[in-house]
Amino acid sequence: MTLWVWPRREIDARRAAPATLTLFLAPALLLYAGFTIYPVLRTFYNSVHTIRPHGIQEFVGFANFSALLQTDFVFWKAVGNTALFTVVATIADVFGGLLLALVLFSRAPLAPLLRIVWFTPVLMSYVVVGIIWVWIYDYDWGLANQILRAIGLGAFEQSWLGDPRTALWSVMATHVWKWLGFNMIIFLAALYALPSEVLGAAELDNCGWLAKLVYIIIPMLRPTIVNLLVLSFIGKMMVFDLIWIMTGGGPLWSTETVSTYVYKRAFDWNTFDLGYPSAIAVLWFIIILAFIVLMTRLLRQRDRLEF
Repeated sequence: MTLWVWPRREIDARRAAPATLTLFLAPALLLYAGFTIYPVLRTFYNSVHTIRPHGIQEFVGFANFSALLQTDFVFWKAVGNTALFTVVATIADVFGGLLLALVLFSRAPLAPLLRIVWFTPVLMSYVVVGIIWVWIYDYDWGLANQILRAIGLGAFEQSWLGDPRTALWSVMATHVWKWLGFNMIIFLAALYALPSEVLGAAELDNCGWLAKLVYIIIPMLRPTIVNLLVLSFIGKMMVFDLIWIMTGGGPLWSTETVSTYVYKRAFDWNTFDLGYPSAIAVLWFIIILAFIVLMTRLLRQRDRLEF
């Protein structure tokens, strides 16, 4: 029996030369450097300067950060709103998605239809979702107040987006509605990837559904839960689109987030200084990075599951 051995010269010829690799990678690397690396570095540079129109720059060191932390009450209001939005919406998004996935995994009636209905909001843009829910929350003819009036609870009708007490929670509900389907699909894929032998053994041992969920399914889904928590946390900390479309940060800064505040300080307010909003962006980037590292270390799996 003769084994065919690929000639050494042909193997070497099939390997791409460094010059060839550089040639093919250069366009992508240039775009990445121009649209990602340079803006990040420029933002760090701007944060320690006062940037005026016509290219006027003045080095101010950490003065922007000092003013931001000591005297800017709007910034702290935005931080509080963003923190509340992040914590509540992240928990609701991830564990709500898990609940919906478990409903589909248990083969509930109309499961194929429910999968489509629950996933459809993910396919919509923030603009469409924002406009739809602004209509729903309208005080006079919005669906939310219409339903309350129809069931005899008209005393609870609200100007949902016009009241500082309810505006943030209303936007939060819209955001959760949009992203529940995404987490549902990820969890559903993870559930179908679980080893059937383990689940089958639990059923043979007459393990109840709740016990199987708590002691078998959730521990095996831990990596998926951690990844979705981190991804959702990052997205919520940088939330901008939905807030801007639905409330613009109002009323009375009740829905102001750090991202909307950066945009306003850079482009809406006539401060003519790009250094200060750059300082906000840099500080928030550092905070997000620190929380991601902390969350990853706290939530990572310490004991390897074997099955």
